[in-house]
Amino acid sequence: MPLSETVARAEADLAAGRIPVARQRLRGLVSSFPHDLTLRRRLAEVYRLYGDAAEAGRWMYLEEDRNAEETAAFEARYGSPGWRMKALAWQGPEAKAATAFARGQLAAVRTACTEELGRPADWDDPASYGNGLGNTHETPTRPWTVKGALAGAGCLAAALVFLAIWVNGLVALFG
Repeated sequence: MPLSETVARAEADLAAGRIPVARQRLRGLVSSFPHDLTLRRRLAEVYRLYGDAAEAGRWMYLEEDRNAEETAAFEARYGSPGWRMKALAWQGPEAKAATAFARGQLAAVRTACTEELGRPADWDDPASYGNGLGNTHETPTRPWTVKGALAGAGCLAAALVFLAIWVNGLVALFG
């Protein structure tokens, strides 16, 4: 599917209130077109709808007009240069970035990672900066949000209802 058609579908999803679907489409587009700063900006706007400043900061990190609080939240969540390299999902040399600011940001993150690891880090070789991620393969932890807590409580309640129905069914079956 062409880029313009997928962007149009994401916009239609947003207009219809299907924010998770739009977010997923945009994440896929950023993965396929990592140098397109417009896609990154739009993805940041979607994360703002969720109230996720760190993810908005992540996708606006290469923009000069980024929000300082979102940038700080991104840098706090992805505390090491290795995590930032992974999170930014860039591919290829910094020279492919559309703006001088973006090129500078990418170079600064890669240089910091290189200095921290004591060897070159390369955007195209995750193994070159993977050791900068620590001993875990998990993503950095995120602070609890009200939405996240409510979603978790809802899932727990649904599981308990299912369990009660299942137990009642067993009792009725076996007397």
